[in-house]
Amino acid sequence: MNIKMIGLGAMTLSMVAGSALAAGNTGTSALDDPAKMQPFYTDSSMKTMVSSDDFVKAWKALTPEDQMAMMTACDDESKNANPTNTHPEFCSSVKANGGSK
Repeated sequence: MNIKMIGLGAMTLSMVAGSALAAGNTGTSALDDPAKMQPFYTDSSMKTMVSSDDFVKAWKALTPEDQMAMMTACDDESKNANPTNTHPEFCSSVKANGGSK
């Protein structure tokens, strides 16, 4: 009986851990990472955007991979436009200032 319970517990744990890992890779947008988004805002609540010049400086400080991830996330938001899209001002700035090199 104990071996059966241990086996069942191990199987359950592996299924839960696998689901969590799978969701971690695809469940969030590059735009939801506060560490990457903070340089583009003047306040800690990330409501007020920095100036265009500061935006370009912050954009150039990102790695090419991060830039591509943010541009892809903005493209996805524009394709799936709905009230839950929370980055329209940022995405328009990406296209205007950062997206064109």
